Amino acid sequence: MSDDKVSRESVEAALKDFPDPETGRSALQQGQLSEIRVDGSRLSLQLGLTKFAAPLWQETKGSLIETVRKALPAVSEVEVNVVEHSRPAEKIGEIGLAAKSVIAVGSGKGGVGKSTIAASVAFGLSRQGCSVGLMDADVYGPSIPHLVGVNSRPAVENNRIEPIEADGLRVMSMGFLVPPGEAVVWRGPMLHGAITQFLRDTDWGELDYLVIDMPPGTGDIALTLSQLLPLTGAVVVCTPQDVALLDAVKAIAMFGKVKIPILGIVENMSYFLCPDNGKRYDIFGHGGAQKKAEELGVPFLGEVPINIQVRVRGDEGRTAENFQDESCVEFFDEICLRLVRNISTQRREEPALPSLSVL
Repeated sequence: MSDDKVSRESVEAALKDFPDPETGRSALQQGQLSEIRVDGSRLSLQLGLTKFAAPLWQETKGSLIETVRKALPAVSEVEVNVVEHSRPAEKIGEIGLAAKSVIAVGSGKGGVGKSTIAASVAFGLSRQGCSVGLMDADVYGPSIPHLVGVNSRPAVENNRIEPIEADGLRVMSMGFLVPPGEAVVWRGPMLHGAITQFLRDTDWGELDYLVIDMPPGTGDIALTLSQLLPLTGAVVVCTPQDVALLDAVKAIAMFGKVKIPILGIVENMSYFLCPDNGKRYDIFGHGGAQKKAEELGVPFLGEVPINIQVRVRGDEGRTAENFQDESCVEFFDEICLRLVRNISTQRREEPALPSLSVL
C-alpha cells in the first residue's frame, strides 16, 4: 500500500479492528476514533479512551501509531490526540453493582502483606485517574482502615451506606463498624450476609475498579463473591520462600474451583536493600513467586522489596504516600500497569457483549 494515496477511507480500513482497551471491541465501531484528517502524507486523529484504561493511555496511543505506520507506509507523520471517552459502568451481578471490573486480592496465608498490596493497587489505579472503590472483605481481621488512615463510622442515607472517602478512594470495611479491639465471632451465614450488604447496600456510585481485600487462606468468601457477581479475576500475593508458595498455590486452586481467573501473582518482601550500605539481602529468598507463576502458567505482576518506610506509612495510615517515594513507587506502578494490561488482554481475546443486569 506504500504507493496508495492516503485517505480517510484507507485510515478507517487500517484501524477497523483496533481494540478499545476497556471492552476489547473495535474503537472505530464504538465511535472512539474521530476527527480523522489527512493532509498529504500527514495524518491526525482523535482517540477517545475511558478512565478505566487510564494506565494504558500512552501505551494505546503508541500502539495505534504503530498500527497506522504498518498498514499505511505512505503516512510520514501521525498525530494522535487522546481525550476522555465517557462510558457509564453497567450494573453487574444479582446485586446490581455498577463497576466495570472487580478484582479480588488474596493470599494463601496471613502475614505476606496482602492488605498493603490491595490498598496500594487501589491507590495506584486512583492516582492514574480511575474511579476506584476498596472493600475490606477480611471481616475477622480488617486492616484496611488502619492502612488508609480512616476510622470514622459510615453514614446511612436513604437506606444506603455511604463509603468513607480516603485520598480519592471509596472505602468500606467491617473495621468501621466494630469498636477497636472487639472480635467478630460469626458463622458462615452471617459472614455471607455482611459481604452481601457491603456490596449491595453501599452507595459505591459508578466505579472503574472495585478492589476487594480478601481474608487470608481458602475460606468461603471467594465462593460468596463468585455467587454474587462476576469477578474480573484475582491477584495472589505471596513471599518468595517455599512455605509461602505452597499456600499461594492453594489460593490459586481455590480461585480456580470457583471459576475466578488469576490476573497475576505479586511477590512481596522480595528482597531488602540496606539503606546504610546499599547491599542487597534476599531475606526470604528471591524469585520464587515468578518461578511458580511460570510453572502454573499464570501472569507475574511484579515484585515489591522490603521497604522500612512502606511499613512506617502503613502503621501511620499514610499508605497513599508510597506513591510519592521514588524508592518504591516504580514497583507499585508496574504492578498496576501489568494488572490493567492483563485485564485488557483478557477482554481483547474474549470481548464481552453488553449485558443486562440481573435484579
